[in-house]
Amino acid sequence: MDETSIPYELPETENHSFFFIDQHIDYRLEAKLHSHEAWELYYVVKGRGTRMAGDTLLPFSEGDVALLPPSMHHYWKYSPDSADDDGCIRYLMVAFSPDLVQRCIDTFPELRNRLAGISFPADALTFGTESSRIIRRSLSAMNRMDELGRLSEMLRLLPFLFTTTDYTFAGKAMRIERNVRRMQQISTYVMAHYAHPISLTDIATEVGMNRSAFCTYFKRNKGMTFSRFVMQYRLNTACELLKRSHKSVSEICYLVGFNDLPYFVRLFTAEMGMSPTKYRKAHSMGKDE
Repeated sequence: MDETSIPYELPETENHSFFFIDQHIDYRLEAKLHSHEAWELYYVVKGRGTRMAGDTLLPFSEGDVALLPPSMHHYWKYSPDSADDDGCIRYLMVAFSPDLVQRCIDTFPELRNRLAGISFPADALTFGTESSRIIRRSLSAMNRMDELGRLSEMLRLLPFLFTTTDYTFAGKAMRIERNVRRMQQISTYVMAHYAHPISLTDIATEVGMNRSAFCTYFKRNKGMTFSRFVMQYRLNTACELLKRSHKSVSEICYLVGFNDLPYFVRLFTAEMGMSPTKYRKAHSMGKDE
């Protein structure tokens, strides 16, 4: 499936203080240019390639650790020959909102004392050898923990991220052209509304276009129809839920915006090459630490 984007936010993230993911994915399916209102801490476990963060394009390799500030446009493009035998790359990632940091500072005097007077970075950072080692160890530990364990580890990690001096600047925020901004606006709308019907009239109105102009514009920029883009997004979200939740196939079907279970199963099987049940079994094996 070309031109697809794996969502960073899943249903029910409102029940968590932050988002942690151990992502093992086909290198072609990693998210394209995007931004979000969260800090992103990213550890490359398997793969290498080129990272765009703000105005800067730099190579990355296995073991690299980067921190990207909220609202910075970025993407990670992996080299095909760096994937494993299944064509997959792997990373550990934590996304957390600026509000989480502020709430922790307001709640815990110990954290407030540690971060007193700190200016939070507005640029992307890549960490040096020793800092990367500490962060890799922390994220790997989170992968073996339950939710409370991850929260405790996060409280230990936060002050380190913002006080270590072992880093290099790796990109400044930049103004992007109107076309990129509009496509991001469309993607953001889909992410917020994919669980419900999305009409062409609604999305066209959202970006200030009529239906006909929107259809032409979207097809020219994405190389597919808007309906196919939404379908792929829903299926990718279903894949994540099948891998990372215990919800039934029927629950997932309705959560991602389909209202006909047999149709969902047929479509999923045609696009993914296997049924949702077989997909879940194929991706339920334990991950490497």
